[in-house]
Amino acid sequence: MSRDQRLAVLGLAALGAFVFGMLLLGSIGQVRPELEAIPVADVLAGGPPAERFGTGELRIVGWYAELTGDCRGDSGGADASAAWLQRDCPLRVLVPEQPTEQVSQAQLERGLRLAAPLGKPFPSRAQPGGPNLRLQQLVFVGHFDDAAAARCVPERADRCRNTFVVSDYQGLVR
Repeated sequence: MSRDQRLAVLGLAALGAFVFGMLLLGSIGQVRPELEAIPVADVLAGGPPAERFGTGELRIVGWYAELTGDCRGDSGGADASAAWLQRDCPLRVLVPEQPTEQVSQAQLERGLRLAAPLGKPFPSRAQPGGPNLRLQQLVFVGHFDDAAAARCVPERADRCRNTFVVSDYQGLVR
């Protein structure tokens, strides 16, 4: 083997050792909490989310469903500064399992309510009528116990605190 070939093999071995070392160092420790997605079933199972998670930013993964035209309820009351948080319709939720096309409003109301101050960011409608469903799980970024919950009517105050206020969403990468 010539001197140049030995140097090339040595360089390749050094590069391999460097990559292995970087992978080993990168795997030490836990996943950063801000990158960990929590299944919606875990959020729904353990008591009021506002008490468990506070106002910290979370990533929650689940099946998105929206009910607009067939939704029954009000538009949030007279206080426009909190109407977006306490309104019944449109009903936007995350559920643990993919809902069927015939899902009812009562079934969706058992999911985790979603809201956003300007009604965004939420997925656009997949079909003109019926529930707006997705063919994949989505990851929603946001928080509970929004400051606007203090302005909700008293009978909806707990629901407002436990509504997940969305700042962004993305498709689940598998």
